[in-house]
Amino acid sequence: MIQSLLEVEIRFLSVERQLEYIQSETSGQLHVDQASEDWPQHGAITFLDYKMRYRKNSPVVLNELQLHIRAGEKLGIVGRAGSGKSSLAVALFRLVEPTGGRILIDGVDITSIRLSDLRSKLSIIPRSLCCSPVLSGNLVSEYNLDPFSSYSDEEIWAALEKTYMKDTLQTELTDNGGKLSVGQRQLMCLSRALLRDSKIVLLDQATASVDAATDTQIQITISEAFRCCTVLTFTHRINTVLQADRILVLDHGEVVEFDHPDVLRQKPESLFSHLLSAANTGPS
Repeated sequence: MIQSLLEVEIRFLSVERQLEYIQSETSGQLHVDQASEDWPQHGAITFLDYKMRYRKNSPVVLNELQLHIRAGEKLGIVGRAGSGKSSLAVALFRLVEPTGGRILIDGVDITSIRLSDLRSKLSIIPRSLCCSPVLSGNLVSEYNLDPFSSYSDEEIWAALEKTYMKDTLQTELTDNGGKLSVGQRQLMCLSRALLRDSKIVLLDQATASVDAATDTQIQITISEAFRCCTVLTFTHRINTVLQADRILVLDHGEVVEFDHPDVLRQKPESLFSHLLSAANTGPS
């Protein structure tokens, strides 16, 4: 769900959704401020009694979340299907407005600023990139990393070098980036996040379709190139977030556990331990 919603946001393929975004942006113009150019500087995220539902009178999908994600923290977000992981990402992008409570990024209520400002400051790397416009065209430099010619060649080279993709800068692509592997596409999107200087990066099942070696390369890139960024990893592959600073475990839209992975692993009764055990004993 989160993947399809964010593809709509990125590509504006649906006229109905496009009009909805225009109307929501316009209706809020009298009540919002323009975010400062250097916001956010740190990437701290705070949920204050946050509640969300997708439609009026529908069930609450996030229920009174109360948590603080530290600036620069590498956070793994796990839970069973329907636990609220995708809804958390939806909330951060304000694809759905809150039913109650607030989300603060570096102390700024995200409903107090323009949607365009908010969304331009967040980066997301989804699982599937085959429909992403940033990976189509003839040259990576023209269509992927810098579609609006906002950066110098030196800046582009530097971003590619940090994600171990420097040699692909002049690689010619078929439509949809057919010459790039799934893992390479993920690394290219990480390069773009570096260029944008995103302080908050969301990985939505980003390594679900890559092999173990590529997954390791992506994790190394995140730890090195994004060490000063807040990185939220939404995943079903529990083993990929065992090196995270903390793990957020959701269940039925509520926070049930929030601690260092080693602490949670030492509690056999924890939901995280059960999820980890199931992942390691389930079918490969």
